[in-house]
Amino acid sequence: MSGGGAQARRLGQWGEEQVAGLLLGQGWRIVERNFRCRLGEIDIVAENGAYLAFVEVKLRKDGRYGAACEAVTLSKQRKLRLTAQFYLLGHPTALQPRFDVAEVYAPQGVRTREPDIYYIENAF
Repeated sequence: MSGGGAQARRLGQWGEEQVAGLLLGQGWRIVERNFRCRLGEIDIVAENGAYLAFVEVKLRKDGRYGAACEAVTLSKQRKLRLTAQFYLLGHPTALQPRFDVAEVYAPQGVRTREPDIYYIENAF
C-alpha cells in the first residue's frame, strides 16, 4: 500500500475526530465509529436522546472544487442507507434515525488548529 493511502486515512480519521468532538460538545453520545459491514461503512453513529444520527464526514482542503457534501452522491446515499438498515437490525432503537453530513475544511491538513466544520442535519 502506498504512503498516500495511509496519509489519506490518517487525515480522514483526524477529520472524524474533529466532528466527534463537535458532537460531544453539543451533548451527543458517540455510539460507534467506523461501523463496517459487507454493505459499507458509516463514519460516526451518534445519539442525543431524540435522534440516532448516521454521520458521513467529508474532509477537504478548501471548497475550490465544490462543497465537500457534493461527494455524498446518490450512490453513496444508497450505500449509507443500506448500511444503516443493517446496523439497525443488530442495534434496535426507539430513536428517530437520520442521515447527517459533516463537511470539514482544513487548509493545512492535520496542522489546521481549528478547521471549519459545517454540519448538515437531515442531509438526505
